[in-house]
Amino acid sequence: MNDSTVTLPWLVVRQDDNGNRYRVGRYATRDEAEETVGSLQSHGHKQLYWVECLEER
Repeated sequence: MNDSTVTLPWLVVRQDDNGNRYRVGRYATRDEAEETVGSLQSHGHKQLYWVECLEER
């Protein structure tokens, strides 16, 4: 498999205090994305983080 065929369907999204949403990163697995969310939430900031899947399942 080469880089052009890698699928990264799991997205981590951040919402700030003003309601603005930003893509934080894309991941191959839900576990990777959730691990990132856990790490970001452990910093104690007010922002919300969550995982979304870009592909229909």
